[in-house]
Amino acid sequence: MDRLEEEILEHTWLSLVPFLIVIAMAIWLRNILPGLVVGLLVGSMIVTANIIDGSYQSVAYIVTTLSDETNIKIIAFLYLFGGLVGMMNISGGIKGFSEWVGTKIKTERGLLGVIWLTLPFTFMMPMFRIMMVGPIIKSLVNKMKLSKQKVGLTLDISTESIIVLLPVATAFVGFMVSLVEGGLTELNLDMSPYNVFLLSILFNFYAIVMLVIGIIQTVWPSSKKTNQLREQELTDNQVHEFHRTGIKKELSLVKAQPWNLIVPVFLLLGLSLFLLWKDGMDRGAQTVFEAFSIADATFVMLLAVFITLIISFVFYIIRRQSLEELLYHFYDGGNQMMEAISLLVLIWALTLSADDLGFSAFISSTLGTFLPAYMTPATIFVLGSIVGYFIGSSWGTWGLFMPLGMTLAVATGASIPLTVGAVFASGAFGALTSPLGDTTITTASILDLHIVDYARYKLKISAIGAAIAVLFYLGVAFILT
Repeated sequence: MDRLEEEILEHTWLSLVPFLIVIAMAIWLRNILPGLVVGLLVGSMIVTANIIDGSYQSVAYIVTTLSDETNIKIIAFLYLFGGLVGMMNISGGIKGFSEWVGTKIKTERGLLGVIWLTLPFTFMMPMFRIMMVGPIIKSLVNKMKLSKQKVGLTLDISTESIIVLLPVATAFVGFMVSLVEGGLTELNLDMSPYNVFLLSILFNFYAIVMLVIGIIQTVWPSSKKTNQLREQELTDNQVHEFHRTGIKKELSLVKAQPWNLIVPVFLLLGLSLFLLWKDGMDRGAQTVFEAFSIADATFVMLLAVFITLIISFVFYIIRRQSLEELLYHFYDGGNQMMEAISLLVLIWALTLSADDLGFSAFISSTLGTFLPAYMTPATIFVLGSIVGYFIGSSWGTWGLFMPLGMTLAVATGASIPLTVGAVFASGAFGALTSPLGDTTITTASILDLHIVDYARYKLKISAIGAAIAVLFYLGVAFILT
């Protein structure tokens, strides 16, 4: 059995091949979709050791992905929310609200400030926040001729970096606490999972540093855009203008009606908070904070947008909006999210193939256990960030590295909360920076940015935050040990 395990481990390095193909082709073609398809096919062929069977296996991975309940909820949420945005567009809601806000905001600093001011209403879930704020920000960015990449980065920082630092009422909390609890139970440690989670928030140095960077670039915005950025945005606008000239002309003629955005948005926010509380209480919660922590946030968001969609449809009909136009732009809005949806499906399928190739075993076997205590959190953060960049999923990175990190912390005598914070920080890096991350994909899709170029832009700034975080991990770990 030991010999067999050694032979398996010898070949687990092949689990890197699909991810390397995706990254290399994305950089080469400046488009991530072809690389995902080829990476999935190659990964499947390695799993089955056969070209024909590999093709079957690729489809099997996609079917398995689409059979996953959580994945279907995310896909449905994206499409329905896109449809709601389409209806708000044709009814003049986004145009009216943008014109109203445009009279109040005259500078880049003002626009970036608005992004931060929306946090109290949209902090529950990254996808929810980006989908809520993105369309409004996009119209203002186009009107004010600002840097899409910089505005997108501010939106992403104010989303991912904030949500991972909140101890209640987010889609992450329940999952994060459950990972900590699982690690403590496996190692027979008599510690409170929630208390360890709370302490780890203080040690999520990457998210904290990026939050500071985001605030700094808001307070001291750049005075002008670079020529490279101007050319990139001009190219983006030309590409989308070519394909959507008719729809853009139609939207430019609609009457501005800000209430057609305000009513659906506040209805969605109110329903989301109420349903989060109700779902949590139905699951046995005793307090509001506990209810928000244990609620099924993904399902609640889907339910909230579904109810909002129905009520908004009736609201628009009462306000004498054309039935045909509403239906057409509902589907058009949903279809605009199909790029993000198809990319996410392929990424999830690719992750399944990596699991079957022994990706987790490869990371575990190559990491080693002969680390000094003060090096453990920093090492976990660096390796987790690299893996997170490859897989683009904070959840996947956390699930992979939490048991590994806690085991190493116990073995080396490193601080458990500090190491747990490093694990969560590595997932935040991957989700914020990776071209495979749903945050990057969704923001780029909404703002009409090339995903690879946008991810490359974010990587330059994220690398600075990661380097500072490493220094903090080394310094704090040295002090604590």
